[in-house]
Amino acid sequence: MTTFKRKFKFDPNIRKNISENIKKYRKLNGITQEQLAVDVGVSYDFMRRLEFTKGKVGCSIDTLYKISVVLNTRIDKFFE
Repeated sequence: MTTFKRKFKFDPNIRKNISENIKKYRKLNGITQEQLAVDVGVSYDFMRRLEFTKGKVGCSIDTLYKISVVLNTRIDKFFE
């Protein structure tokens, strides 16, 4: 059986989008980076770098899920 590589268009800026949306929804909820870090269970420095580096630092799906719960935001909103 021959398998052919299918063509997909992957967004090269997805991590940047996620980073910016975390910041957006955090601010909409009036939560500081420090409080979000405490609630999610990560260091303040990690949360700061996640937002500040605009996608150069990524996070696990588990961490993204926790952020979505704390910010009361559907996880798919971070990908827009």
